[in-house]
Amino acid sequence: MNELLTKSALELADMLAAGQITSVELTQACLERIHAVNERVNAFLYVDDAGALAAARDVDARRAAGEPLGRLAGVPVAVKDNMVTQGKPTTCASKILEGWLPPYDATVVTRLREAGMPIVGKTNMDEFAMGSSTEHSAFGPTRNPWDLGRIPGGSGGGSAAAVGAYMVPLALGSDTGGSIRQPAAVTGTVGVKPTYGAVSRYGLVAMASSLDQIGPVARTVADAAALQEVIGGYDPYDSTSLNEPVPSFERIVSDAASAAGRGTDAPSSSENTPLAGVRIGVVKELSGEGYQAGVLASFRCAVDVLRALGAEVVEVSCPSFDYALAAYYLIMPAEASSNLARFDGMRYGMRVEPTEGPVTAETVMAATREAGFGDEVKRRIILGTHVLSAGYYDAYYGSAQKVRTLVQRDFAQAFAQVDVLVSPTAPTTAFAFGEKMDDPMAMYLNDIATIPANLAGVPGLSLPSGLAEDGLPVGFQVLAPAQGDDVMYRIAGALEAGLGTPLAASSPAAQWEENA
Repeated sequence: MNELLTKSALELADMLAAGQITSVELTQACLERIHAVNERVNAFLYVDDAGALAAARDVDARRAAGEPLGRLAGVPVAVKDNMVTQGKPTTCASKILEGWLPPYDATVVTRLREAGMPIVGKTNMDEFAMGSSTEHSAFGPTRNPWDLGRIPGGSGGGSAAAVGAYMVPLALGSDTGGSIRQPAAVTGTVGVKPTYGAVSRYGLVAMASSLDQIGPVARTVADAAALQEVIGGYDPYDSTSLNEPVPSFERIVSDAASAAGRGTDAPSSSENTPLAGVRIGVVKELSGEGYQAGVLASFRCAVDVLRALGAEVVEVSCPSFDYALAAYYLIMPAEASSNLARFDGMRYGMRVEPTEGPVTAETVMAATREAGFGDEVKRRIILGTHVLSAGYYDAYYGSAQKVRTLVQRDFAQAFAQVDVLVSPTAPTTAFAFGEKMDDPMAMYLNDIATIPANLAGVPGLSLPSGLAEDGLPVGFQVLAPAQGDDVMYRIAGALEAGLGTPLAASSPAAQWEENA
């Protein structure tokens, strides 16, 4: 493997700025890696060789001309296939959108282009972001680079696997109930769900509009911080966008890592306590029964590192979290059933006419949806339509919204006591393909620790904390108050430094030969 691909995005940005490499060289290395290993991982649904190299040549020319460029200018990036890209395929991993070319760019895509970041392609996902394993893609599952027989998480398994397999240093994902953080946890990468509204959702194909959030996927916390700086900020095209300045997340991470002593053992002297005065709450309801032993052991070791860095660690109870999963699986399908009503065979992608009977708008819609949607999408549309129907609305959707309020109150009460909350990101490491396909509830439980953040709109970050007893990565989740992304990055940056060598270096994918 080209050694450039093992470097972090910020290391590559420094090399580009210093003239040690060109963006064309770097982008070409990524494309060669993608074409060499994508067949075994299936992380990409579309690779844009010509577009990426054209963007790389452009940024090289601008750099040579002495133009001021952004921090990540010239660094390649991948985009989850539910963010629209002008003139390039956007399928949401669904047959119903196969062949559709959007007429405009999502705001995050526009910002990547303006930052001079070549977009190498679109990554695989569960169809319309519905799933926890990327087994529900209409174009085949993505495989985990740590073990090709296991899932890479979902729905953003493609973005996480692309970064984990050294195909690209950075990617964008979307997180509705944990679809950035849970894949990051099981692939040994870093995934961030920013505060709701901190990153524009304009151009994101909506699943559940009050829960969806775009965020970065990377191999280090600092890389994720730098990418959030690029895509974050106010967008007049998104009415939920926060009109607040974007902090310098990269500097916050750098300062925290420096204080914690990157690459050294965790400090033990009272003089070297970079998290002194920080109170960290371990969520009682997200670290007990049902969690894999190796996951809990890794989590507790990471908590000990936070203590060694000077943080005060206390246990915090959030009793409504026990009901968050049930509430989520009523609210999310309800919103999804409304959002997906636009895919009717009339306006986008596939159009199927019935082979028997009259051809009417209703029969075309029915035939198109029958042929275009997968089983999991149909299941959630039916569920969402039912909970919104007359006679059941108050009993199901109304009750779920009340639980959502209780979850938000739990967060408010917890953050009155502590600066951040922590938990394992997922209850288990990556499971084998097919293991939970016949049991949707077992699949849904994989998001039990990540869903509360989406219901409350608070930011969450997953970083690798180590390996479990099965040799697979474990994710450590940091949750902060709304618009407390800076605090979240500070704690995560210090913890990453305290843990030492990044876990990604241990990935089997780091040893893959492209011609194997």
